[in-house]
Amino acid sequence: MLNGVVGFQLLDDGTPLSLGLILGSAAALFIGTGYIALDTAFSYSGHFDSSRGGDNRNVGLYVLYQLAPLVFLVAFFVLETVLVLKVLGEKKPMLYLAGAALLFAIGQIFQYVISTHICSGTDGKINGALFETLFTLLAVVMTWVFWSSITEDDWPMPVSGGTYT
Repeated sequence: MLNGVVGFQLLDDGTPLSLGLILGSAAALFIGTGYIALDTAFSYSGHFDSSRGGDNRNVGLYVLYQLAPLVFLVAFFVLETVLVLKVLGEKKPMLYLAGAALLFAIGQIFQYVISTHICSGTDGKINGALFETLFTLLAVVMTWVFWSSITEDDWPMPVSGGTYT
């Protein structure tokens, strides 16, 4: 989500403060999720013991693994939409962003809806994770194409017919 704020240039890219905020928030989410996952699995504190029996549901893990990333993704897309349409005044990059959102949604459909049908059709040999990973990768590529289309930097391209030495 902080990557979506970077485009507004509230903080300069690559400064120790901007990198520290991104690394700090990632570390906090990693440590929090890791603690809850380990405490659930190994019952260090006994706080999550209720999730070990019955339906095997852990609300904390659900929020940190599923809900928080979804909220961050929606916030990123909203921030980037505002940046492109209001600040930059362009429309073409929105096609790339919409393509990334569509590819990501298709990947999630494979993971949560189609996966059970693939798994039962192949007797448990494969599931929808292969296709979910593929479409998520394509969504990341489209996000890179989107970001590349709104930045001013040129990427070094090899001269046709030339080789790197």
